[in-house]
Amino acid sequence: MTTESAAIEPAIAPQAGLKKGAVGIVAVIFMAVANAAPITAMTGNVPIAVGFGNGLGTPAGFLFATIALTLFALGYVAMAKHITTTGAFYGFISHGLGQVWGMASGLLATFAYVIFEGSLIGGCAYFANDAVNTIAGVNIPWLVFAVGAILIIGALCHFQISLTAAVLSVTLVSEVLVLLALAFSVIFKGGGPDGFMLNKTVLLNTAFESLPAGAFGTAAAAGSMAIGLFFAFWSWVGFETTAVYGEESRNPKKIVPRATLIAVVGLGLFYTFISAMVLAGNGAKTSVETSISASPLNLFFGLVQANLGTVLLDVYKILLVIGSFACALAFHNAASRYLYALGREIPSAAARSTVGATHPSHGSPYIASAVQAVITLVIVLLFAGFTAVQVPDANGVPVDTPALVPYTNIYGLLALIGTAAILLVQAICSVAVIWYFWVRKTHPGNVITTLIAPLIGGLAMLYVVWLLWDNRAFAAGYAANSEVFKAGPYIILAVFALGVAYAVWMRYAKPDAYAEIGRTVMEDSHERADT
Repeated sequence: MTTESAAIEPAIAPQAGLKKGAVGIVAVIFMAVANAAPITAMTGNVPIAVGFGNGLGTPAGFLFATIALTLFALGYVAMAKHITTTGAFYGFISHGLGQVWGMASGLLATFAYVIFEGSLIGGCAYFANDAVNTIAGVNIPWLVFAVGAILIIGALCHFQISLTAAVLSVTLVSEVLVLLALAFSVIFKGGGPDGFMLNKTVLLNTAFESLPAGAFGTAAAAGSMAIGLFFAFWSWVGFETTAVYGEESRNPKKIVPRATLIAVVGLGLFYTFISAMVLAGNGAKTSVETSISASPLNLFFGLVQANLGTVLLDVYKILLVIGSFACALAFHNAASRYLYALGREIPSAAARSTVGATHPSHGSPYIASAVQAVITLVIVLLFAGFTAVQVPDANGVPVDTPALVPYTNIYGLLALIGTAAILLVQAICSVAVIWYFWVRKTHPGNVITTLIAPLIGGLAMLYVVWLLWDNRAFAAGYAANSEVFKAGPYIILAVFALGVAYAVWMRYAKPDAYAEIGRTVMEDSHERADT
């Protein structure tokens, strides 16, 4: 590893750094795709998009997101070919727009990944409680599953990354196989009651059509295509973590760009195919009716039961638990590496020897990982102790429903806040790519991949953030009255402002440390850019 300035504190012993060459392209792809959690994204997000968003145009929404995110990824990987750093956004934006933007964006990205683990722990605990209850008839409190998952993830991530990569590869293959089995069962049956309906589900124009009130003779209220598109983009969050593993991959300049594009395009085609087949299998009326019901997950569960049988339904529910656990594990990896990337550049011997240190044997950011585990535990306990969800009963009277806390509040709210934060960082990163190649002219840039693509991709990210803001209360559902939800936008602004203030303070008080912000890169891709 190297930085663009001399060592700030000579008394600090140099760290060995993350273990180089620990993972190859397959492992990087598995970890990035596991971040997106295909089975969780499909089962949890598709019913919301169908029932409250763009209806049967949900698969087309995934197709639109594929195009937009591919354009963003072209600029992202162009930067990755020149800069290899575990800080990813933090390093890329620092090199493109300067240290102030780099620190603010890096802190915001770290914040997003930190709370994403908490979000997925909530989802995992909720799905686990439901699976054990329906399969074994035992009602184990969700908090038990949440704490257990946090401890297991913390233990796994103490060791070198190849161990978690192996775990994620097994879980990811399993969930992909069961989703493919469901999709092909629809094909083998010749579609559903309305055939395959491809003209209603995958044509791009249908992505921008809102579900009309009373659609297909159901009790559906008017939906908003904005919700459908937002949940489509939400389903991808995590694919960009390919760059986070650059320092630990065998050939980062080739692996990171390839893994990123494979993850984006692969997920997009997979999401579009699976969602289209599930809607076809259920038929238009049943798809909407189920999605707006009190049991929206039956859009998938019911089709699995009908086409694949009870045994595979139980397997599906178990894989839903495992998939959300794997997603939490992948986000833990990403969050701990962002904490490590920030920690190794803080002008403090204590920070550099703890959060910015790696394990002497495993080469893992083990202290940053432990810090991340503690943060997640605190988040979950705070939600468990101070949050209540009120759901109207048959008479419309709000009733406390504690069983929904992990899904509605922890999973839902933290995902909303984190997704908004990471989309803003992606938009800033798009500007950084353009600045790096066309304003600084650090390297020659291809006009399509480093100018046009990131410009369109960045605008798409901002468009989705606006969609979220304009429909924020609708997207939050039963958690719309939560103080956490109300404070969400201000929390994002506060984190970004804190990053700006810290960088500006360092610029004048610690100029040597300021010069290092986002500049710790691998020797073979060392970049120097004056700011």
